[in-house]
Amino acid sequence: MISRFIDEQRAQGHGVESVCTVLREQGVQVAPRTYRSWRTTPAAARAFSDAAIIDTLRGLRTGSASGGALPETLYGRRKMTAWLDHSGFPGVSKHTVDRLMREEGMRGLVRGRKVRTTIAGKDGVRAGDLLNRDFATTAPNRAWVTDFTYVPTWSGFAYVAFAIDLYPRAIVGWSAATTKDVTFVESCLSMALWRRDHTGRPVPAGMIHHSDAGSQYTSIRFTETLARQSLSASIGSIGDAHDNAVAESFMGLFKNEAIAAGSPFRTGPLRTLSDVETLTLHYVDWSTTTACTACATSSHPRSSNSSTTLTTPAHRPATPPTRRRHETRDGSLRRWACACHRLGYPFAALATGGPAGWCG
Repeated sequence: MISRFIDEQRAQGHGVESVCTVLREQGVQVAPRTYRSWRTTPAAARAFSDAAIIDTLRGLRTGSASGGALPETLYGRRKMTAWLDHSGFPGVSKHTVDRLMREEGMRGLVRGRKVRTTIAGKDGVRAGDLLNRDFATTAPNRAWVTDFTYVPTWSGFAYVAFAIDLYPRAIVGWSAATTKDVTFVESCLSMALWRRDHTGRPVPAGMIHHSDAGSQYTSIRFTETLARQSLSASIGSIGDAHDNAVAESFMGLFKNEAIAAGSPFRTGPLRTLSDVETLTLHYVDWSTTTACTACATSSHPRSSNSSTTLTTPAHRPATPPTRRRHETRDGSLRRWACACHRLGYPFAALATGGPAGWCG
């Protein structure tokens, strides 16, 4: 662009030295010998590739329908490299992405946690850890992990719980409430089971339901709920986030990508629980249908470009499981369905998604 400007000034009769002097006075550091070098030496291939990547990165800042930033601006170097690799820049170097992101002032988000949400039961009686930090599964509906986090609003703290299938690492259920009681976590489980039944992929008997040692998950009532649904309870040790690392990692992403100030999912302050539910709905839709699925490890099924054929788990019982009764004491499922309809989200977009066609 600078070279073209100097060419235009030369065509009008101005000298190269005088044009460069004026440009330097305006803050553009260019010397006559630099201009002549540009004219005789072609630009390096790296300059062209850098320009294309920078243009893509800048487009993320104004690419939304309202002219604001896209959620991909939340990515750090590792996720941005994977996203660019699947967005027209195959084989792009992580060092190149790191350098260009620093030049553009993009660094992703840094996680943090201040409020304690995991409070162990007083009696200390709980189920054993069936996963033992092995979060790899061979098929859907083999193991779910669950947890919840807090969200500050103008009217007080709200809490959001998620259930995640370990095979596609996809959200299968969520709930939001103003109290972190057993009903709150039961609603999350009820939504997940209902969605599985609704999409023709019922949960087999004996599937592992893994959580931390919070009092909600170790309570007698929730333990009985899992037994009625023929699920195997699995609970990590007290005070060790590594025992529920997948859920803890997702909670960090949710807090920084959706809740943090400046998030593309926020249209204003979070005043009430309804604002949190709307924001969470948008985030769940994006994370299961649009977000970079290659950010997982290369061996993860969601990072594969090939389609995955799903089969019935080998340990599924010969007879169908007993029909479940999904309790909705606080109306979370009804509010979720109404929010989907109000915001124009098709159910299929939330129930099925991802490159393999199976995320919800």
